[in-house]
Amino acid sequence: MSRFFSSRYRALQPYVPGEQPRDQRYIKLNTNESPFPPSPGVQAAAAAESGRLQLYSDPACTELTNKLAGLTGLRPEQLLCTNGSDEALNFAFMAFADEARPLAFPDVTYGFYPVIAGLDHIPYEEIPVRADLRVDPEDYLGIGKTVVLANPNAPTGLCLSLEEIGAIAASNPDNVVIVDEAYVDFGGESALGLLKEHENLLVVQTFSKSRSMAGARLGFAAGSEALIGDLNALKYASNPYNVNRMTAAAGCAAIDEDAYYRANCARICENRAWTAAALEALGFQVLPSRANFLFARSPALGGEALYRELKERGILVRHFAKPRIEDYIRVTVGTREQMKIFIETVKDLIGG
Repeated sequence: MSRFFSSRYRALQPYVPGEQPRDQRYIKLNTNESPFPPSPGVQAAAAAESGRLQLYSDPACTELTNKLAGLTGLRPEQLLCTNGSDEALNFAFMAFADEARPLAFPDVTYGFYPVIAGLDHIPYEEIPVRADLRVDPEDYLGIGKTVVLANPNAPTGLCLSLEEIGAIAASNPDNVVIVDEAYVDFGGESALGLLKEHENLLVVQTFSKSRSMAGARLGFAAGSEALIGDLNALKYASNPYNVNRMTAAAGCAAIDEDAYYRANCARICENRAWTAAALEALGFQVLPSRANFLFARSPALGGEALYRELKERGILVRHFAKPRIEDYIRVTVGTREQMKIFIETVKDLIGG
């Protein structure tokens, strides 16, 4: 840290991303990327835009927003395209939380939430999940704070029902409820259909997971026209050309080829079920995930030891050295071949 670094940020604890090795010798099951490449149309659309990079992108993302409106059944005025869903979350935290309206989110959830809150100087409360690691919706009823819920939750993969999400929004009419649906396409229920009932509900999604575009950085927020107007005010005040030309074109093509991605999601869900059953046969406790990952622990080997032993053998998974979840590993669901190698390696490690 230099002596010039602002005192406002000296206590900031940055987010630690999952490992991204460059030597390509690992089976990567650690960052919840898709194991499948983008569709051919997406690759072609991005390549076609590469010859126009001297021109700014459309700040309104008009074509992409219109295609998203057709996909979601919403009006274009209810949608904002962003540089990954993390940008949408940052805008939402800035817009809808402050000293008078602090944030509330689970203590076991996406680790970026407290980082964004710290960056934006927003007070927050981390509400303990239950002993089974499930979010208790009653903890958020009438809480009178800006609520943030990943649904399915990360890193557990557990879900709240739409009825529970709706009840939380209805009981906090003077606060925004942000639902982060990064993993919803792998078996969760999207709250997009609840937007017409709750003006204080904001839904955030990403193209990173189910649409194989983690490296392109594309997300979106959906809500009432008024909420999206608030987010747009912050976007145009900070990063008006936030979605680049290649990413916007790729996003349009991904929506056009939605069937390809739905088929990939189905394959991932099949591989998830196969892997969960194989782990359970080895004595693991595996949480019932609705995401493209599994959260599991072994009675034979602790989470950190299992992570390190797998890494030594060329397989990356994610381990969180936090109380309550330090015995678990999070395993991204890859191809069937990758998951078979993972299971065989685990068998060797624990003598299964």
